[in-house]
Amino acid sequence: MKNEMDDYYKILGVKRDASAAELKKAYRKMAQKHHPDLADEANKEKAKAEFQKIQQAYDVLKDPEKRQLYDQLGPDFERMSGGPGGRPFQGYPGGQGGFDFRDVFGEQGPAGGGAAGGFGFEDIFRQFTGGGGKAGRTRANRPAKGTDIQATVTIPFAVAIAGGETSVSIQRGGRSETLKVKIPVGIEDGKKMRLRGQGETPPGAPAGDLLLTVQVAEHPCFRRLGDNLIATVPVTVAEAIKGARIDVPTPNGTVTVTVPPGSSSGKKLRLRGLGVQGKDGNGDLLLELSIVLPESVGTEAAKIAEQLEAIWSKQQPRQHLRW
Repeated sequence: MKNEMDDYYKILGVKRDASAAELKKAYRKMAQKHHPDLADEANKEKAKAEFQKIQQAYDVLKDPEKRQLYDQLGPDFERMSGGPGGRPFQGYPGGQGGFDFRDVFGEQGPAGGGAAGGFGFEDIFRQFTGGGGKAGRTRANRPAKGTDIQATVTIPFAVAIAGGETSVSIQRGGRSETLKVKIPVGIEDGKKMRLRGQGETPPGAPAGDLLLTVQVAEHPCFRRLGDNLIATVPVTVAEAIKGARIDVPTPNGTVTVTVPPGSSSGKKLRLRGLGVQGKDGNGDLLLELSIVLPESVGTEAAKIAEQLEAIWSKQQPRQHLRW
C-alpha cells in the first residue's frame, strides 16, 4: 500500500485509469494553482514544494513505461528497476547484468532451434525488439536516409503565441539556403520541430529531416507561465484610489478592464480565456497593477500627499515586514 503522500494519482487528483489527456489537464490545473510565481511571499516556499511534487507526479505518469513500473513497484520504482532508464530484469544472468535469453534457452534458443530448426535466439530477440519475420531482415537492404540537419531559429514572442511564419537559414548540400517555416500556435521556448525531407539528400536515397530548435524572444511587457500570460500594467495614483476603466492590449485585441477602487501595486486581475491557446483550451491573462508616480513631484502634490496621509493616519503598510 503506497503512502498517500507519495500517491501520484492523488497528488494530481485523478483516477488510476486516467487517460493521457486527463493527466495533462489535471497537471495544468494543479500547476497553475500552486505555481510559486503566483503565490504571495508568505506562501512561496510551500507553493514551491507543492509544485515540485506535482511536477514529479506528472513526469512519471505521463510516461507509459514509468507509469507501468510505478503502478507495479510504487514511488521507489526507479531504484528497484535499476535507476532512471533502468532495466526491469537487472540482476538476471547475462551481458552486463541484463536478461539474456541464451542463459535460459541455450545458445540456439528453445527446443534446439537455430539455423536448422528455424526458430532460434535471433527470432526471440526480434519479437521483443519490434522486428519480425522477413521485414526485419530486409531493413538492411533499404537505401540509407540522408543526414538530418540541426538549426536554431529565434521568433518574436507574439508569433510564438499566435502562430505565423518565419525564415530560417541552413547549410544544405554545401550551400546556404533560406526556408519558410510555419510556426504553430502556442509553441513554447526550446521546443523542437521536425521538418521531414528538409535535410541532406544523397543520390538515390530519401532525404533527411531538418531538426529545428525554436527560441522565443522576450517581450517587453508580457511573460508566459504555462498557458497563462502575465503583464504588469501601470496605473496612476488617481486610478488606483478612485478606480477606473482602462484599455489593455491582449493577443486577441484591446480590451477594457475595470480597476477596483483602492487598488495597491501588485494587485492581480484575471482575464479568463485571454492567454495562450492550448490543447485543453485557452489559458488566462493575469494583469498585475503597478502604481506609477511622475518623475517630478511639485510642492502642491506634496501637500496633497500630506493630506492623504492625515486621512489614513492609522495605515501601517509595513506592519508585516519581517527579516
